[in-house]
Amino acid sequence: MTVANGREFLSIPGPTNVPDAVLQAMHRPAVDIYSGGMLGLGESCHEDLKRIFGTKERVYIYAANGHGGWEAAFTNVLSRGDKVLVLESGRFAIGWGEMAAMLGCEIEVLPGSMRRAVDPARVEERLRADKAHTIKAIMVVQIDTASSCVNDIPAIRNAIDNADHPALLMVDAVASLGCMPFKMDDWGIDVAMAGSQKGLMTPPGLAFVAASPKAKEIHKSAGLRTMYWDWTFRDGPISYQKYCGTPPEHLLFALRKAMDILFEEGQENAYRRHDLLAEATRRAVARWAEGQVIAFNITEPCERSPSVTNVLVQGQSPQPILDYARDKCGVVLGVGLGDLSGKAFRIAHMGHTNAPMVIGTLGAVEMALKALRIPHGNGGVEAAIGFLASEVPA
Repeated sequence: MTVANGREFLSIPGPTNVPDAVLQAMHRPAVDIYSGGMLGLGESCHEDLKRIFGTKERVYIYAANGHGGWEAAFTNVLSRGDKVLVLESGRFAIGWGEMAAMLGCEIEVLPGSMRRAVDPARVEERLRADKAHTIKAIMVVQIDTASSCVNDIPAIRNAIDNADHPALLMVDAVASLGCMPFKMDDWGIDVAMAGSQKGLMTPPGLAFVAASPKAKEIHKSAGLRTMYWDWTFRDGPISYQKYCGTPPEHLLFALRKAMDILFEEGQENAYRRHDLLAEATRRAVARWAEGQVIAFNITEPCERSPSVTNVLVQGQSPQPILDYARDKCGVVLGVGLGDLSGKAFRIAHMGHTNAPMVIGTLGAVEMALKALRIPHGNGGVEAAIGFLASEVPA
C-alpha cells in the first residue's frame, strides 16, 4: 500500500521544480534567430542577469550545464601551467579544480571539511606564503550542494586583499544565485558562474558567466581560450556571436519568464522566503536529531545554506528513508554525494518552493522515520510549522 499517487514532490537540489508558467513559455514555435523579438529577448535576458549577479559588467549566456559554465570561466582567464588554489568545502569546488587540471593547470587544494565552510584565515595565511604570486586564481563555491555549507564570499575577498595578493577570485554560484544575496561588484568577485536549473527555476541547459574588468584584461592573454567559450568572440557585433551559433531559443523563453517571476516576487523577498523555509527544515532536523541517528552534516549553524540541508544518517544506511519517501509518499529526496554517498540524504528548499511543499517533504521524512522505526525525536514537522507560523503572521 502507498499514498504516492498524485503530483510527485521533487525535493532534490537541482534540477529543481520548474513553474508551470515557465514550462508554458517554452511551449511555442521556434522564431527567426536573426531579427525581431528574438533579438530583444536575448538583450533583455543579458541585461537582467546583471541585476541577479549584482554587476554592471557583461554576463555571458551559454547553451551548457553548470560544468560547461566551469569550463567557460577558466578557459577565458587561465593558461596552461597556471596555478589555481581550490578552496575545499564539499565536492563541487574540487570538481571545478579537476576540470582545470585536465586542461593543463596546476591545482592546489586548500584542505577543508565536508562539515565546515572555508576558513578565510587559512586562505589569507596560504596567500601570504605565496610571495612570488604563483597562484593565479582562487576557486570557491558560495553554496556547496554536496555538503550544504554556505561560504562567506566577502570574508574570503577580505582575506585575499589582506594578503595583498593579485589572484582572481572565481565563484561558483550555481546553488545560490536567486536563493540568497550575490553582489559580484560589491564583493570584488572577478569571475562568477551559475546555471539555470536551481534558484533560477529554469530547465537545465543554460550556464552563465560574468567577468570583472580585471578578468577581461587577463582574458586578452589567456592561453586556454577556444571559440565556443570565448568572451571576445561573444562580444562581437553580430547577434549569433552572443551564443557562438544558434541561440537556445526555448530555454531563453523559459529564462525570461522565470526572471519575470523572480522580479515580481522581489529578490529580497525571495531571499527571505529561502531563509524561512531553510530554517523550518532545520527545526525539523534538530527535533529528529534527538534520537541520535539523524544529524546535521554542517556542524556550525551559521554555515548551513538557505537552499539545501544535508542530513546525516548515523550507524545505518539512508537508503530505506529515500526509498520509503519516494515509493510510499511520492517525495524524491537528494542522495549523498562524494564522501557522503550512502551516509546522508539531502532536502532541497530552493527555487520554486513554498511552505506546503517543504512541510509535505518534511512530513514524508518523518513518516519514513516512524514506519522504519528509526530512532528520532518526535514533532519535527510540528516544530517547522510552529516556526513558520511565528515568522509569517496573519
